[in-house]
Order: sequence, then structure tokens, then C-alpha cells
Amino acid sequence: MSNDFYSGIYNPDVLSCLANLSNDEVFTPPEVANSMLDMLPQELFSDPNTKFLDPACKSGVFLREIAKRLLTGLEPILPDLQQRIDHIFHHQLYGIAITELTSLLSRRGVYCSKYPNSVYSVSRFDDAEGNIRYKRIPHRWKNGKCVFCGAAQSQYDRDEMLETHAYELIHTTKPEDIFKMKFDVIISNPPYQLSDGGGNGASAKPIYQLFVQQAQKVNPRYLSMIIPSRWFAGGKGLDEFRDRMLNDNRIRVIHDYPEASDCFSGVQIKGGVCYFLWNRDEHGDCSVYSHKGDAVQGPIIRPLLEAGCGTFIRYNEAVSVIHKVMAKNELSMETLVSTRLPFGLPNTFKGNKVKNSPSDLLVYVSGNDREVRGSAAYVARNVISRGTEMIGWHKVYIAKAGSGSDSFPHPILPKPFYGAPDTVCNESYLVIGPFKDKQECENVMSYIATRFFRFLVLQKKNSQNAAKGVYQLVPQQDFSKPWTDAELYAKYGLTDEEIAFIESMIRPMDLTGGED
Repeated sequence: MSNDFYSGIYNPDVLSCLANLSNDEVFTPPEVANSMLDMLPQELFSDPNTKFLDPACKSGVFLREIAKRLLTGLEPILPDLQQRIDHIFHHQLYGIAITELTSLLSRRGVYCSKYPNSVYSVSRFDDAEGNIRYKRIPHRWKNGKCVFCGAAQSQYDRDEMLETHAYELIHTTKPEDIFKMKFDVIISNPPYQLSDGGGNGASAKPIYQLFVQQAQKVNPRYLSMIIPSRWFAGGKGLDEFRDRMLNDNRIRVIHDYPEASDCFSGVQIKGGVCYFLWNRDEHGDCSVYSHKGDAVQGPIIRPLLEAGCGTFIRYNEAVSVIHKVMAKNELSMETLVSTRLPFGLPNTFKGNKVKNSPSDLLVYVSGNDREVRGSAAYVARNVISRGTEMIGWHKVYIAKAGSGSDSFPHPILPKPFYGAPDTVCNESYLVIGPFKDKQECENVMSYIATRFFRFLVLQKKNSQNAAKGVYQLVPQQDFSKPWTDAELYAKYGLTDEEIAFIESMIRPMDLTGGED
């Protein structure tokens, strides 16, 4: 009887086809919610004392799917269906909605009525919230930013009729006081980012890590959240969070989706998404699952932080390759790559169209790195504020931003090009060097063009940006000769399976042709 309770109401399942409001509020498909629930010990759903919390309710899908499992698991203990429903909804399921709209949607999804004190609710409450609360929370402004979430006052200091997007869980120093109870399980798909007012309103700050940290303060037995995977490599506001996560051996399971659309159909999130299970009372290595299309690789049980890598290696198939490369203890390409703004010229600097002095330098700006793409530009030598030692180098230029595509096989990096002495570039490019002559630069470029090189870059590159740090795992070679993948595969003793995986992930690069 309990299996029919929701099936008659949800057919077809509106939550499977609900459009997302934005990338900040990605609705969770029921099948993903159930995959996350499958990571939990299933005896939790047969215990009438287990308490569950979703602190970022949007559709109510987590609470609804938990209710389904409890309705089945508690049947031997509470055989009366209405008594079982009342017990589950009043004493086991709790939620905090992120907006007033999602509070109504969540209550409708869980209680079958947006007002659980109405006659239409499957379990009657004395108030219109039930156990899914929504409270309009103000931001706390200081110097134009919210001290809790970093939101820009210019964007979110709004009229009372508009949503503040000041989420309750992350706008308190004592999240445990919201419900004043102990939770066994906290599970959620939190909002991912908020505008921080930078870049003329186009800049966004990640906030999902704040939900994870606040949930851990509540000290549940189990914590599971689905979040963007960019934290693997750190970055804007995420370095401390990455370090804490990678060194926390209570993270027992990770499911990683490098292509977010494999998890959320039709949604593109740079760097992909992942969901994890954190177990307060259990320590050890993590079971890592890698998803690609319908294929799942794993679990591989391994530490999150690979020795010597400083990051999480997201592809299970890559771990053995990296171990073979690191065993040779060679110098890293990272030491040959410049930092951003190699010559102190920002992206906005486009140079002069004419050469005003014989000492002027050719400057590469976005769009003129190939003769067919645009005309030459020049800059006076005395304008160069940094990196003056690189001006006379034979060097290689490479754009610091890669392809915006999330699909594989992927180029990972844009094509490099030769930089002669007396050339410079703006912020669009990084400099690799120095090298003794043009031929050596061409040999370096042949190495960059290999799938092997770009596969190792991929292990540190979880966004479109390809800064100096993504080259850490790439070893230097003898650049007196060009390199091919076949030579590199043989040098590092890669197996046929390892080679096949590399070539399934990395697109060939032809340095002589047009765009890849």
C-alpha cells in the first residue's frame, strides 16, 4: 500500500522535467537524489528515530524520496499508513527552503499541499509551514559586501517584495540553533554562487562550500551534498575549503561527473559536478566513482590527496599514469611557465597599430597571434613594467584561457605559438621559456601538442582558465628534439588501457592547421 502512496500522485514526475531557474539554483532530478540516498546505510530508513534535514530545499525532492523509503522501511513497525505518514512528516523530515517560491514548491512536493495545515495535506500540521521552514533573512552588510556570504550590497540590498537570497543556513554563526535538534542525515543540493559585484556585476562568488561547512557544524552522522567540482583545484574563495576537504578522511564516497550534463541533463557547469558522502564516525580512504556518459568507472578506493600532487586526481584511470610519471622525478614544466600578466599589460591593452619607434616591440593581444586573425600591434619598450628579462627570449606563447566546451574528447589547451625576441604579450597569454632558439621552441610546441602533455594538464585544470599551476604534473623533456605521443607512451611504460583512456579524453592538435 505504501508503494502506491506517491506513485499515484507523481505520474508523470514533474520534478524530472522541471526547468532550472538558473545555474545558481539547479533542481535535482529524482534519480540523482536516489543515487545520493543509496550511499547511506539503508537501515536508516527502517529506524523511526532517524532525522533528516535538507537545508536548501528547492523542489523538496530529497525529502520526498526519503519519505518513500521510510514509508516502506517503517511498515513493519507502524503498519497503519496514516500513522506512519504522520510520524514520518512530523518527526523525521525537516527542510529549510531557499526562497518563498521554493518553500511552496517543496511543501507541495512533500505534503501534497503548499499549505500543510489545509485539508489537502496528507499529514495535517497546525501551521502553514509544517517542517519545511522559510524565513526571510537579511544580509549583514559591511563595506558593500555581506559578511556571511560575500554577496554584493549593490546587487542584493533589495525591496522587501524581492528575494534577498540570504540563505538561512549560511547567515548564522550557530546553524545548530535553527531547529535545535540533532540530525542523523543532512542531504542537499545547495545554491552554487552569488554575484559579488566584481567585473561590472558579471563576477560571481561560490557559496556552496559555505553550506558544506555550516552543515558540518551541525555535526550530523552523515552529510551528502551535490556541488560543483571546481573545489578539486581550489581557486576563487575555495583554496581553504579544498585543503580541508582533501585532508578530511571522513569523506567516504565521491561520485564525480566531469561533464555536468551527465548528471543534470541540459545543464552546463564548468568543471562538472560531484556528490559525496561524509561519515562523522568513520575514517579511511575514499571510494571514488568517475562518470562519463552512461559509463561508471570505480569504485577505486584511494586517498583524496595524492602524494606530491597537491590536488584530487578526479579520473581513476589517471592515477596509475601519474604514478608512473612521478616515479621518474623529473623537473616540472610549471617552472618554465610565467604567472599571469607576464609583462604587466592587462587584457584591455591592445597596443598601437603602427610602430612609432625602432625600439617598439611587437605585442600579442587576443586575436592577433596568427597572421590571419588580425593586424600587428606594437608597444613602446618603456611601457613594459615587469618581465623585462623575457623580452629577449626565444619563447612560446599560450593563451591562459582554454576552450569553453565541456565535452570530451577535448583540446584542453589552445594552440601554442612561437615568440621571437623583442615580442611581448598582454594578459591573454602566458610565456613559456626561455629556450635557446626557434627550433627548440618548436620542439616544445610539439610536446604541448601531444595528448600526453594535455592529459596531465587536465588533472589540474577544472575550469576554462589554464594558469601556471595546471602545468605542475607535466614533466620537462629533452627539447633538443621534437616529441610524439608514441615516444612518450613508451618512455613512461603506459599500458594499452591507459593509452586508450588518454586518447578518449584528449583531442588531437595539429599545429599547422586552423582551429582544432
